[in-house]
Formats: sequence, C-alpha cells, structure tokens
Amino acid sequence: MATTADFKNGLCINFNHDIWQIVDFQHVKPGKGAAFVRTKLKNLKNGRVLENTFPAGVKIDTARVERRAYQFLYKDEAGYNFMNSETYDQINIPEAVINNPQFLKEGCTVDIVVHAETEDPLTCELPAYMDFTVTYTEPGEKGNTATNAMKDATIDTGATIRVPLFVNTGDTVRVDTRTGDYSKRI
Repeated sequence: MATTADFKNGLCINFNHDIWQIVDFQHVKPGKGAAFVRTKLKNLKNGRVLENTFPAGVKIDTARVERRAYQFLYKDEAGYNFMNSETYDQINIPEAVINNPQFLKEGCTVDIVVHAETEDPLTCELPAYMDFTVTYTEPGEKGNTATNAMKDATIDTGATIRVPLFVNTGDTVRVDTRTGDYSKRI
C-alpha cells in the first residue's frame, strides 16, 4: 500500500481492476478546499490513457512489475516468440501487446514488462531507435531536394516509412520506433 505522496512517474498501480502506470502527476493545493493529485494514467494492457484525480493522502495499491530483456526469435501463427536473455526461457506474445510490431527484426533485444505475481506479459517495448536497410524506394530527382519533401520507402522488415528524397535503395536509415518517423541516414 502507498499513498498519493508516493506518486512518481513510472509507478504502477492497481486501479479499476487493471494495472495502470503513472505517466504524469501534479499535486494541487487550492486556496479553498482539500488538496488533491491530478494524474495521467496509462493502461499497461491496452495502452489507453486516462486522466484521474485522487484526493490527497488516499491509499492506493501498488502493482509489482518487472522489466526483463528478451530477444526476438521469430513470428508464427501463434504470435511472436521471444527468448529471455538470462534464463533462455521462451515465451509467445500476441501482437496486441507489442508496441509497433512492424519494426521487429530477428535478434533484436526488447524490454518486456511482466506482472511479477502472475508472470503475465503486459507490454513489449522496442528500443527507441533502430537501424534498417531501405529495400525499395523511388529514386530522388536531381535538384528536388531543396524542400522538405518526403517519399515512401520500404525497409527490410516490410514496413513502409516516410524518408527524405535523397535516401536511395540500399541506404541504412535510423527510425524512431515509437512514432515510425525517419531520424537520419547512417
């Protein structure tokens, strides 16, 4: 058990029969009335964001979650298969749990947030930036690079991203896996 004084970003709590992570919070003491805490909560199972207000000093139930490093092995009809980097145990995770599964490459290391008591995987987070090879894109026209124009490009995982006109087939690009945006050419 904890109180609102223990709130911090990243704290996981049991709220409304689900596990929520505190994304943002603010203690408020109005001139008139009791103090309260405004929070922004993210559901770890479905990613939904909720704003909620707690009275100051109210008791909350914290949830024990662990962040574990797993290596992506392969995808089959049952889902995505990962191997624990320390114990070599393999688990299968459905696509709904993974943030941006179109950027998963075989052998990449991801963080899987697991509920410590039930051993259920809650979310799978890819590294913030990953490098990919462009497998296909239209050639850029000479002299057409002065503007901030973008074009479609297919990367080695099969995903389509937007890249600047100067990027060609065979180039290696760095992509922000959280948003799917081009970052830079390597």
